[in-house]
Amino acid sequence: MADDLETMLSAVAPRLRELRLRRGYTLAELAAETGISTSTLSRLESGLRRPTLELLIRIAAAYRANLDDLVGAPQIADPRVHPKPFYRNGTAVIPLTRQNPDLHAFKMVLPGHPPDEPVEQQAHGGYDWIYVLSGRVRLALGDDEIVLEPGEAAEFDTRVPHGHASASTEPAEILNLMSVQGERVHLRTGE
Repeated sequence: MADDLETMLSAVAPRLRELRLRRGYTLAELAAETGISTSTLSRLESGLRRPTLELLIRIAAAYRANLDDLVGAPQIADPRVHPKPFYRNGTAVIPLTRQNPDLHAFKMVLPGHPPDEPVEQQAHGGYDWIYVLSGRVRLALGDDEIVLEPGEAAEFDTRVPHGHASASTEPAEILNLMSVQGERVHLRTGE
């Protein structure tokens, strides 16, 4: 039992580093988000400091990950995702993934949008994919705009200025898959 615990703890350091790099954080960015000093994070990742529960909880919260993901505990829990919706700029956002370090899936309910108003756009690193479940969705990509109908999908590089909104005053529902960089920009800024 003691050997198993030691093996699990020794695997935490490289897992923390790998997860940070996959999520696109620098040590300084993670330090700013968690309140843990850069030097402590560096020592955790190099195995020079043993992780405490408090540190792991802060890091897991920054990554929106489970503690099990950080320590590599065997999967024994219910694999179902129990979404906790939140709202961002009038859009209902329902997380559909909980532990994929590279990709996040969301169901979004876009509020009605006046057809004569422009769709707000932003550009950043990452990649997005959307699928229209119901309603019609205006997808703005730079100077171009298309209307997606139910059952249609679009994928795009988020370095191109982009945005989406309901194509009418009625709500629209979409599935949105985002790379980690896209998720950080879309959902974490302005919180």
